[in-house]
Amino acid sequence: MKKAIALAALLALPFSNAFAADCVVHIKRTACAGQEAESYKKCNGKQECDTQESAESEAECSAVALKHCDNSRLDITKYKVVTATFKGATLTGGFASSGKPSSKGANFCAGDRPDLNQCK
Repeated sequence: MKKAIALAALLALPFSNAFAADCVVHIKRTACAGQEAESYKKCNGKQECDTQESAESEAECSAVALKHCDNSRLDITKYKVVTATFKGATLTGGFASSGKPSSKGANFCAGDRPDLNQCK
């Protein structure tokens, strides 16, 4: 019985990962002055990185990308540019990389969010 459960779990892995690979969120952080090391920790010390997210539709992937704009470290991370692809196609976030509204912009983060651009 244990072998059957283990085998079923192993066989399910590729299928669960297939959904995760469909949604890729790219995050690029701009750190507050002198806070680069701390700001970039979430990307293993790099300014930008990709994360594989679980989403079954473009709408779900867009919602996940938008959530990545949230910034609780106001004195560490100044701004984020968050873009996403679903099944290889770039999703529209509604903002240019500057954060200004753009109907074709791939960035999900608005430049005037109250939790961004708050470095002291």
